[in-house]
Amino acid sequence: MLSAFVRVTKQLAVIASLLLMSWAVHAEWEVNMPKGITPISETVYDLHMIIFYICVVIAVIVFGGMFWSIIHHRKSKGHQPANFHESTTVEIIWTAIPLLILVVMAIPATQGVFAMYNSDDSDIDIQVTGYQWKWRYQFIGEDIDYFSVLATPRDQINNQATKGEHYLLEVDEPLVVPIHKKIRFLLTSNDVIHAWWVPELAVKKDAIPGFINESWTYIKEPGTYRGQCAELCGKDHGFMPIVVKAVEESEYQDWLNEKKEQRRLELAKAAAEAEQTWDLNELVTKGQQVYEKNCQACHQPTGEGLPPVFPALKGSAIIKGDIAEHIRVVLHGRTGTAMASYAAQLSDSEIASVVTYERNAWGQNSGDTVQPSDVAELR
Repeated sequence: MLSAFVRVTKQLAVIASLLLMSWAVHAEWEVNMPKGITPISETVYDLHMIIFYICVVIAVIVFGGMFWSIIHHRKSKGHQPANFHESTTVEIIWTAIPLLILVVMAIPATQGVFAMYNSDDSDIDIQVTGYQWKWRYQFIGEDIDYFSVLATPRDQINNQATKGEHYLLEVDEPLVVPIHKKIRFLLTSNDVIHAWWVPELAVKKDAIPGFINESWTYIKEPGTYRGQCAELCGKDHGFMPIVVKAVEESEYQDWLNEKKEQRRLELAKAAAEAEQTWDLNELVTKGQQVYEKNCQACHQPTGEGLPPVFPALKGSAIIKGDIAEHIRVVLHGRTGTAMASYAAQLSDSEIASVVTYERNAWGQNSGDTVQPSDVAELR
């Protein structure tokens, strides 16, 4: 008897130790939805909690009454089942109470939906365009237009390196916005349906080709907020993160000025490169960088693609055929296939270099060169 008591005591001590050791983990374990940092996200959270508490009260009353009846009116105590048919009073009660509960839930829900769809009087308008698999941000009224692409290194994705803190949730160019401003998003897509979703902003909207959706946010606290594409949009759907950096107004103005200057320099550089005559080595070196950033996700580093959706470039008729047709495919894409247009994404020199690279990579060594002026003529 004593040994059994000691054994049980030891087991309880071990369980208590494990619970204490894992307390910190439990403290970080979050099962509820995030409250967010915008008025809409707080409204959604409050509505969610109201409905949750209503459901808890209903569950306690219904299951409590059911189990109390089962226990206190069981057959072993000599109770006999009631024998009656319909009760108008009970039917009125069980109809009126749910109706009242629905009305109580519908009022704040309707107010929240109206607020969610009211994108009037915005301070900043940003067009968000989904591409396979990147986001394009265009600040309307400002000369700012750039792409935001996954920044997680390929060796982490391929399990050849330790995964970073923000694995698959980091980008090369975050969306920078000021706090305490109403920001309207105009969402569309260049190819397939995507969805721009940042939970802490309570923004989740489909980006549909040929259609403009609207949403808005008002961020109250500086910080970095991360999201993802929430619509299954193809092979690299999971590699399409969103990073929003919310900053003070002064820092935002500095970023705007820096970004405009950067764009001015990029346009000047692109114009200078368009006038330049490149040799084969220069084109191949630059083209490989462009290919790795924009093309290899589909056509693979080996150029062998993933048929039948993403055809091989190595040895293909396009690569071996007419150079002008090759340029047109990169510029304008191919209707009815997964090949998108890169006219808006790449400069003349970038398209010239990547076409040259594709015609000389993977042992093909055609010796063909394409100059930016060749691309400009077909653009």
